[in-house]
Amino acid sequence: MLAPDASAPLVSVLIVSWNTRELLRECLASLLQHEAQARLEIIVVDNASGDGSAAMVAREFPDVKLIASQRNLGFAVGNNRALEVASGEYIWLLNPDTQVLEGALDALLHRFELDEKCAAVASALIDARDGSLQGSCRTFPTPRALWVEALSLARAFPRSKRFGFYRMGWWNRREARPVEQPMASSLLLRRRVIQKCGGLFNPEFPIFFNDVDLCRRIIDGGWSIWFEPASRVRHWGGASTKQARAAMIRESHASLEKYLRLHQTGSSRLALGLTVALVRVSGRAREAAAYWTQRKRKS
Repeated sequence: MLAPDASAPLVSVLIVSWNTRELLRECLASLLQHEAQARLEIIVVDNASGDGSAAMVAREFPDVKLIASQRNLGFAVGNNRALEVASGEYIWLLNPDTQVLEGALDALLHRFELDEKCAAVASALIDARDGSLQGSCRTFPTPRALWVEALSLARAFPRSKRFGFYRMGWWNRREARPVEQPMASSLLLRRRVIQKCGGLFNPEFPIFFNDVDLCRRIIDGGWSIWFEPASRVRHWGGASTKQARAAMIRESHASLEKYLRLHQTGSSRLALGLTVALVRVSGRAREAAAYWTQRKRKS
C-alpha cells in the first residue's frame, strides 16, 4: 500500500499471530497491495509460533515491525505490546486470517470524518469460504440476551427485534450504522480515545471478550462505534483458536463470566447469579462435546 504523501495520517496496523503463517503472509500482502489516503506502520506480534511465522515475516516483509515473543502472550497482551511501539494517530486492529480489499481503509477513515464522536469503525467481514457477509456485530451480552439465546428463542425467531436482538438478526448489515460490539477482526480506532477510555485491552481478558470490554468502555465514555459496509475485508475466522478448541471454549466462558461480573453491576444479584450459573453449565457442556469430538477424530 502506497502512502500519497508525508502529510497523510499515519495508521498503525496491529496484527497478533499464532501459527497462521500462510494466512499471515496473505494478510500482509493484501495490506501492501492497495493504495490508500494514509501512511501505514505495520506491527506484527508473533506469539511463539512453531510454524516459522516470525522468520517468514522477517524474510519477506522487512519493513514490517516484528515482535517475536518467546512465549504466547495471548491476544490482549500481544496487542498491548504492539501499541507500545505504535506511532499512528489511528490504530487498526487486524486479524492475521484476513485479506484487505480495495478501498477498505479509506472507507474506515471516511467514517471518522463524518462523525467527531466516532471512536471506532469496523469493516464488513466477507466469509473467505463462500463470500457471504458474516454476522460480525452483536449487542452487549446482558443477562436477558444470554437467557434468550439459551432458551432457543433467538434461534426460533432470529429476525425478531424482541428475541433476535443479541445477534442483530433483524439487520441485513448492508448499511452503515452505530453498533455496540463489532468483532475486532478489522477495527480502526482513534488513538486518543484508547487513551481516554483506559487503554486498549484489559489483560484480564487474554483471548476472548477483550474487544467487548473495550467497546463497552468506549460507549460508556460517550463515544460511538460504527459498522461501515463500504470497508470490506475477507475473513477466514478462528484460524488460531480452532487449533485448541476445547481449551478455547473453556477460556471463552470464563471470560464471559468475568465480563458479566465487571459490567453488569446494575443487574440484580439473583439475575447475575443465575446467568453466571448458566454460563458455567453451558461452557462445561460445550467443552465436553468438543473434547469427545476431538477424541473421535483421533481414533
